Amino acid sequence: MAATIFDSHVFRDIFTTEAMRAVFSDENRVQKYLDFEAALARAEAGLGLIPKDAAAEIVKHCAADKIDMAKLKEATEKIGAPVLPVTKQLTALCAGKHGEWVHWGATTQDVTDTATVLQIKEALALVEGEIDAICDALAELAKKYRDTPMAGRSKLQQAVPVTFGYKMATVLAAFARHKQRLNEMKPRVLVGEFGGAAGTLSSLGNDGLKVQEALMRELGLGAPDITWHTVRDTFGEVGCFLGLLTGTCGKIALDVKLLMQTEVGEVSEPAGEGRGSSSTMPQKRNPISSVYITAQTAIVKQLVAALLEAQVEDHERGTGPWEIEWIVLPEIFMLTAGALKQTRVILEGIEVNAKKMRDNLNITNGLIMSEAVMMGLGHAMGRDTAHHLVSDLAKEAAKTGKPLIDLLAADKEIAKHADRKKLEALMDPANYLGVAGAMVDRVVAKRKKK
Repeated sequence: MAATIFDSHVFRDIFTTEAMRAVFSDENRVQKYLDFEAALARAEAGLGLIPKDAAAEIVKHCAADKIDMAKLKEATEKIGAPVLPVTKQLTALCAGKHGEWVHWGATTQDVTDTATVLQIKEALALVEGEIDAICDALAELAKKYRDTPMAGRSKLQQAVPVTFGYKMATVLAAFARHKQRLNEMKPRVLVGEFGGAAGTLSSLGNDGLKVQEALMRELGLGAPDITWHTVRDTFGEVGCFLGLLTGTCGKIALDVKLLMQTEVGEVSEPAGEGRGSSSTMPQKRNPISSVYITAQTAIVKQLVAALLEAQVEDHERGTGPWEIEWIVLPEIFMLTAGALKQTRVILEGIEVNAKKMRDNLNITNGLIMSEAVMMGLGHAMGRDTAHHLVSDLAKEAAKTGKPLIDLLAADKEIAKHADRKKLEALMDPANYLGVAGAMVDRVVAKRKKK
């Protein structure tokens, strides 16, 4: 029986993805425990610490499909963590005395933490693939609409013209930074755990660090400088990174929702049979992916706060904060996967109405170009004088509904410095885009180099 949105047959592919669910499934988690045990056996056998035939026997049985999940559930509820029940089943699977060498020198938290890091490694690979795909989509939009003017908005009011390509390039640059953060983070985060009971590897004596290094080589992870059983900053960093990443998805979703409003109508989410339809209003076409992203990003932020709470652990082995990670880390990743998927859906199929963008530039009868006129006249009459004069005329235009160009052209003081033709050039949105195009080109060029 499915209860949460991650397991629901109705909602699960809306709020997350099958691939990310698989990473944090019981089966994959148990397999990661067994991957640790197999790697530990190989490492210790290679160092002559356990018999090679025992290691071979252990490795042979390190497959999740050999674990009785019902027994694992029952034992976990009694013991408090699933690693010991897994190792007991693994020990029983091994022939003769070979099972006595299972888990040699390790502790439950070593296995749990390293398994989680292995899951994070798989999960980040999925995240990275989505970041790359989103960057590709944004780069195409930035190039295609590099010179397509639209209203830039400040405090939800029309400000000065920008281009849709510029708008897309600003978030492309953010995703490029996220990719950089991810690459910088990996060496810190993808580090395994192997410290024994209190982190000192006392159970292995002078061989502890040799085993640790060999184990991490087997697993393809970095070796820690020192045990981190109760020092959890790296997991917190992962959560904060995903919070930043989904935050950018949320920014895109918000802008799309605003631009989809009937009164604006400059972009639309991808069309499809029945997509965004209303149960009662035939004319409606609602935002869908943007709405999901808004919910996903909001919950990720809350879960990240809980994850950071797990940093506050007692002494060398904690009493509770650790378990917070078990709850929230998978959910953060699953919601992130869903937000990235929905963002990609929007960007790969977004419908852009360039005509409506141009029409909306004209709805204020030229007021959006007030700064352009003020700056153009400022060269001749001074900025403050021009600002005062244009401001007065803009207020009159707003009050009377008269086109600003007519009021400007009729003003005797302005006529000394600019005729109507010059004023019309100053009021053309395409002539007041600054270096938006150059900025787009720079961001796209950096994308090509990577």
